Amino acid sequence: MSNEDIKLFLNQLLKLPKESEWVEFKHNYHSLEEVGELLSALLNGACLNNQKHGYLIFGIENSTHRILGTDFKPTQHKKGNEEIIHWLAQRLNPRVDFFVHEFEKEGKSVAIFEIEATRNQPVDFMHKAYIRLGTITRLLSEFPEKERKIWNKEPHIPFEKEIALSGVTADEVIALLDTQAFFELLKLPYPTSRNGVLEKLQSEQLIERNVQYSIANLGGILFAKDLTKFSSLARKAPRVVVYKSNNKIETLKDQTGVKGYAVAFELLVNFINDQLPTNEAIKSAIRETVRVYPEIAVRELVANALIHQDFGIAGTGPMIEIFSDRIEITNPGLPLITPIRFIDEYQSRNEALAAFMRRIGICEEKGSGIDKVIAYSEIFQLPAPDFIMSEKHTKAVLYAPKALNAMEKNDRIRACNQHCCLKYVSNEKMTNQSLRDRFKIEVQNSAIASRIIKETIEEALVKDDDPNSKSRKYASYIPFWA
Repeated sequence: MSNEDIKLFLNQLLKLPKESEWVEFKHNYHSLEEVGELLSALLNGACLNNQKHGYLIFGIENSTHRILGTDFKPTQHKKGNEEIIHWLAQRLNPRVDFFVHEFEKEGKSVAIFEIEATRNQPVDFMHKAYIRLGTITRLLSEFPEKERKIWNKEPHIPFEKEIALSGVTADEVIALLDTQAFFELLKLPYPTSRNGVLEKLQSEQLIERNVQYSIANLGGILFAKDLTKFSSLARKAPRVVVYKSNNKIETLKDQTGVKGYAVAFELLVNFINDQLPTNEAIKSAIRETVRVYPEIAVRELVANALIHQDFGIAGTGPMIEIFSDRIEITNPGLPLITPIRFIDEYQSRNEALAAFMRRIGICEEKGSGIDKVIAYSEIFQLPAPDFIMSEKHTKAVLYAPKALNAMEKNDRIRACNQHCCLKYVSNEKMTNQSLRDRFKIEVQNSAIASRIIKETIEEALVKDDDPNSKSRKYASYIPFWA
């Protein structure tokens, strides 16, 4: 929340009849250890009470909720040479996001810690977890029934349903979200009244209404006119970097998006394609410009990076890097299924986002996008795309054309495996001939295809469809998982 939003919210908190397990009023600061214990207690209390945040508020009299003001300035306070915000963050486990708001209220200083609640794991401070009972802070271990409730809580609220911006007016909703694009993409007529627009956004769970409106993450990430207006989403905009050669030494372009994914998707894909190399081909005496990379493959991989990212990883969004010999498309988070099964399985951690993107035609039906990436890579005679997991990211790589004899062994095996999987999900089977067609190997060189199949079998990625058959000429092959 912005300082203005938190001021409005403070007015609501001051109307509470008394402190709660997730709200604590303090007149002034006593010790940093007390602050850490209170943060742990408020987070655990918020979890038990199904609250998204806990609040520790300085400058308010506990018993009367009168604004007295405080001398405590958390953003300026230090323990030794270390800022206390960092000191606290290092001693809370698991790590949690919290924000400190400092402002004047009725001419007096107020400081608020706004802490994102734990979901199904107690938060401890310096290896001890705390809980609030009335106005008293106690060790959570003294109340095993409460600790069990935290561990047994349902999984956290999906990213799409979390609130990106709260306390906004109807006019601000229209100003922040591209409602025109929303109705155009859904192929619906634009309502004749503002209320009609807001009601449709509510029905799609893009916004919520209590006293004022709140914009859900789904609404912001898809239809924001400017993602920087949403502090929790600003770093999730896709970034495109173009390099001069096959390394990162010299950058030609570096551009980060601003608009929501649905609003800017076509612009993003077109911008990427405009940066890619092209070849000239002559058809019927007419010279045509042909892209080196299939546009549909680029489109699907970009859509996948947007949809399947882990929004819980702070400070990073999807990145598209264009080199002279490849495109790397990286998204934060590890996949929920192993990359080797991308072609035949599907699982998304952001299902509401994926479903909406499918509705407006940005991505394919479940599980068919990677099929198209591999199929069109074969049609364009490209090396097999690669899918790589690092510690916190997933990367898809499209390679520029490369002759078979210039490919490494791993490239050949990956292509053979993907070709076999593609055939299988198309209700066909890989043969020596189908692999020759994939690599454009002449029939007299069928031994080359046989050697590639043998190498892939040795890696346990494909297997004989009929192990008892003695005929190699008519042999067919299926994936190891079939």
